[in-house]
Amino acid sequence: MIHRVLLVSLLLLLSVLSLAQQVADPDFDVTVKKPAYTTKHPVVFLDEAHHNFHTASGRYKPFADLITNDGYKVIPSKQKFTKESLKGCDVLVISNALGSAMMGSPEASNPAFTEEECDVVREWVRQGGNLLLIADHAPMGAANERLGLRFGVDMSKGYTGDPANRDDLSQSDSNIKFNLENKLLGDHPITRGRDASEKISRLISFTGQSLKGPTDSVAFMKLADTAVDFTPGPQGAEGTTKSAAGRAQGIALRLGKGRVVVMGEAGMMSAQLAGPEKRKFGMNRPGIDNRQLVLNIMHWLSGLLK
Repeated sequence: MIHRVLLVSLLLLLSVLSLAQQVADPDFDVTVKKPAYTTKHPVVFLDEAHHNFHTASGRYKPFADLITNDGYKVIPSKQKFTKESLKGCDVLVISNALGSAMMGSPEASNPAFTEEECDVVREWVRQGGNLLLIADHAPMGAANERLGLRFGVDMSKGYTGDPANRDDLSQSDSNIKFNLENKLLGDHPITRGRDASEKISRLISFTGQSLKGPTDSVAFMKLADTAVDFTPGPQGAEGTTKSAAGRAQGIALRLGKGRVVVMGEAGMMSAQLAGPEKRKFGMNRPGIDNRQLVLNIMHWLSGLLK
């Protein structure tokens, strides 16, 4: 068992290294045949004020373009979170905020948000705001932990893998399958969609962390008992590995008048090319429903899905 755990840990690190060179896929089809919003256009602020690894014009351009074509108005947000700066926002999207501009620096795992900002965002949600918080593998988990805890969401702050449910194509333990066969998709409006054509049947996450939500949350991407969390040690010291059973990579919850979705993996909601081989990962991988997942999450956060 120990040898297997060490192998999983090594695979997680190798997977992260292989994804070090990431660019948005310029050929990904972002058209939406039947946009959800044609008259009113919910305003989406996409955070770019916290050293975000993903931005509207960068690695999250496919995400921004897709939801724009679905009828949302996407505005890059360059300001720290205050009551004033969030005025006019219907859905706030935060993807891989960091404590430093250099992801490889020790400071990257510092809190990306001040205590005051976290209080503002929580109160904004309680009063009817809607939040999509996306926090990937280390160092993103530690950088986003403070905000996640405001909503009762615990972040593992490491890397998560599952040798029993790994993606067949990449053969990486950290690329995890969530489908009807392995029963890792939870029942929620996000997975059901508005009709059968929007039902989520198969997803893949591409190296992230695990999450644990409060008791009133719904895990719509559940981790199996075979999943494990690897946490690197400080300054190159030996890391730790423990079971991720009972945890998740996608959680939905309500707070007051608002709604929150927290994701433990970011690449699955973009469309990127990785490494010199320009391997597709995210919404551009054929045969999965990650693209529809993005639309369904936004539909739930904007109130289209009840």
